[in-house]
Amino acid sequence: MVVESSTHKFPSHVFNMLETMEHEQVVFIHDAELGLRGIIGIHDTTLGPALGGCRIWQYASESDALWDVLRLSRGMTYKSSISGINLGGGKAVIMANPDIRRDEKFWRRYGQFVEGLNGRYITAEDVGTSTEVMRHVMKETKYVTGKPVEAGGAGDPSPFTAYGVYLGIKASVKHAYGRDTLGGVKVAVQGVGHVGYYLVERLTREGARVFAADIKPQHLDRVVKEFNAIPVDADEIYDTDADVYAPCALGATVNDDTIQRLKCQIIAGAANNQLADENRHGQWLKEKGILYAPDFLINAGGVINCYRELHQLTENETMQLIEAIYDRTLQVYHLAAEQNVTTHEAAMHIARERIRKAKATHQNTTSL
Repeated sequence: MVVESSTHKFPSHVFNMLETMEHEQVVFIHDAELGLRGIIGIHDTTLGPALGGCRIWQYASESDALWDVLRLSRGMTYKSSISGINLGGGKAVIMANPDIRRDEKFWRRYGQFVEGLNGRYITAEDVGTSTEVMRHVMKETKYVTGKPVEAGGAGDPSPFTAYGVYLGIKASVKHAYGRDTLGGVKVAVQGVGHVGYYLVERLTREGARVFAADIKPQHLDRVVKEFNAIPVDADEIYDTDADVYAPCALGATVNDDTIQRLKCQIIAGAANNQLADENRHGQWLKEKGILYAPDFLINAGGVINCYRELHQLTENETMQLIEAIYDRTLQVYHLAAEQNVTTHEAAMHIARERIRKAKATHQNTTSL
């Protein structure tokens, strides 16, 4: 797998970083006894409380962890905004340590930190966490979603995220090829452990030919056995002769190296922050004629499912919100073509415009 090394040039001071990324609040959490070291980022709460998952990762440095939480929480703001739901953007990252036991006590302590933010941040599962982890967290805070079904939650959001990505791929194929079905379309799926697994299921059910890669052999073996996916080496997925590249693992896999190798006409996947550099790589894809489905647009099914849990939406109401991803993806493509901008810029414009209008309404109401 090719992921750009961490060469980000950080501003000299943390406050400059927050200003650059337009964050409202960043909280560092620490418990020396339990070995808990993490960061919670709250990007924007104009539309509602900041919601985002809790990620565990082995970061090379504290700066890398901070950069990750800033990018991820910012992405959650725009994901909720463009999806039409009333949530802000947040995220939590926890520094992985193999010597630390992340047991019930550990997670309840994390829950206490979340509770201390008094509802400004609502936590959920992400990479390295699960609905079972949320079962422990919910013992200390009510500001949690993604809980197990038997505990009153909406369960694993992965199938809902996969459904949204599937719809984004269908819309992209419609825009690029004028086709309404995925029969015979070749899709290279990178990462098939959770969301990727459900995505492969949907793609193959419609007759797509799926090439799959994953750093964990058991994940790859599963989709090969169950869905007849064609296995590809993790580093060779970029060279696959596919119509669609669907990154469903870590971010920043669309970078200086991989863009030169990709043979696809469409990039549409579940990973967050797929473009290593939003502006430069978005423009490069545009110039190469590669259609990019903005990640925060098509991978919103999971956060919509969390919204369902918070607002007691019916399954039908939830699915309607997710199914709107298809038409919204086409809307973004049309706007990008009309304005001669990248698809990322077009999606950001739509998301920011909704937030701008909400802020203006709030200011007008406050001044009365």
